[in-house]
Formats: sequence, C-alpha cells, structure tokens
Amino acid sequence: MTDTTPATTTRPLPAAASHHPVIRGIADPAALGLGAFGMSTALLSFGNAGIVPTAATAVLGLGLFYGGIAQLIAGIWEFVQANTFGALAFVSYGAFWLAYWWTITNPEILKEAGGAGMGTFLMLWAVFTTFMIVPCIRISNLLTALFTAAAVTFILLAIAEYTSSEILTRIAGYTGLIVGVLGLYGCFASVVNATWRRSIIPLGSRDA
Repeated sequence: MTDTTPATTTRPLPAAASHHPVIRGIADPAALGLGAFGMSTALLSFGNAGIVPTAATAVLGLGLFYGGIAQLIAGIWEFVQANTFGALAFVSYGAFWLAYWWTITNPEILKEAGGAGMGTFLMLWAVFTTFMIVPCIRISNLLTALFTAAAVTFILLAIAEYTSSEILTRIAGYTGLIVGVLGLYGCFASVVNATWRRSIIPLGSRDA
C-alpha cells in the first residue's frame, strides 16, 4: 500500500507506495487498513464456514467500528498520502462493512432485498474486487493473493445468495478465512517493518 517506514526516515519508498511520496509527520495507514479488513473478514468467515456459527452475529460490532469506521479513516489518510490504490481500497471496503452492518441490522430491508438483491450486491463487489487485482499485480504478491482470494469469496457468496446454497456459503467461509489471514499478515508485516525501519517481514513488493 504506502511506505511502511516512519515519515522521519529518508529510505526510498517500496513499490507498495505506488510511487507516491510519504507526507512527513503522517504514519503509514496501511497497517490499520489491512488489520481492519483482515480481522473483520476472518470473524465473518468463521461464521460462514460453520466453524463458529455465532461469529456471523459477533462480527456486527467489529464490522461497524473496525472494518467500517477504522478502515474508512485509513482510506482517508491514504488520500493524504497521495496513494490512489490505498485510498480507493480502504474507503471502499470500509463503506462495504458499514453497508453490511446497516443491512443486517435492518431485517425488514434484508428480507425485502431477498437472495436476488443480496446476490447482486455481492456480485458487484466481486466485479470491483476483480478489477482491483490488476493494480495489485504492480504493487505486491501479498495484495495480489489477497484480492484474488477476496474476489473468489465474493463470487461464491453471491452465487450462494442467488441459489440459497449452504454448501457454497461454507466454501466461501473458508476462502474468506484465507483473505482474513492474508490481511492480518499484511498488517503484521507493515507495523513490524515500520517499527524496525527496514523490511523484516516480506510482503513480496515489486519495486521498480
């Protein structure tokens, strides 16, 4: 995403920064954004996979405050960092979690939308996530793997909504766990590398 080195250093930016400068005095928001994305996705996926069925309910608070609001904040700071990819990704998925929370907590809306409505909602997110893979290829292997797994998860969830397939929902839960693990790994790597001011945990960045 953006440079994981604190703004007080002068080390050249990695490819994850998309060749935009880091604004001095502002910390890298990627660790927060990836943590919010990864943890929220992992918790929901525990529920979808049937490993912890109640996790699908427990995720509502986390999805609102961490996946939604915190990720939205990270995206806004990516705008300040002049990182178009990070800003679009974090603000968009932050908005996704806010929309998900609002829909699930309004049963009448969820019922009226039905499987077709929610399936279309998820399929559009699958389309968005799929074309976001293209810039990921230029940035890092980690993001390429994360967004690919996320696109597959959205596609499976969309088809599951259209067909009312519990099996597909469970499969999507497992692919979603992969997304969650990759997101949390990216968070871990970003904060460790920033703290040590050098690349200790690999992200597979593609420096030019």
